[in-house]
Amino acid sequence: MRTTLAIKEKLLEEVRSLSGAKTKKEAVEKALEEFIRRRKAKKLIELEGKMELSFTLDKLIKQRRKDVSI
Repeated sequence: MRTTLAIKEKLLEEVRSLSGAKTKKEAVEKALEEFIRRRKAKKLIELEGKMELSFTLDKLIKQRRKDVSI
């Protein structure tokens, strides 16, 4: 999707530098992906203690090992 944005050059250059992005487009995409990842993680953290799980961490690890067995 083509969009025209007015972004502070200093901010964009810092994102490029920190992310290793080679283009402005790549820098914006990486920044958006990071924002989404962090917001989703925050929502998960907010759920802590609000849900009762029917398994323990040990059971989860054992099941995951079975799911990805080589």
